[in-house]
Amino acid sequence: MKRLVKAEFFNLLIDNSSVTNLKMQHAYEIFVIDVLTLNQTETDYRTIFRSLNLTRIEFQSLQAQILYEQGEKCPKISLLAESNFSD
Repeated sequence: MKRLVKAEFFNLLIDNSSVTNLKMQHAYEIFVIDVLTLNQTETDYRTIFRSLNLTRIEFQSLQAQILYEQGEKCPKISLLAESNFSD
């Protein structure tokens, strides 16, 4: 279930070092292929739903962290959300 959030794409988003646009684009393309593969190979819709929902939560966590670091005020977010799957 964690295979999408363990993808290189998430690691590049979490990493604070500079990443080239080409490397980010390549990682994103692989991530999209992984999502498509999950939806085509998995027969249990509950597993697909959970994997995609977990991935969405991780994206929201990263978004909250970025907004917090930029000093944005967001009424929905009271604490800095951190990824549960970063190493």
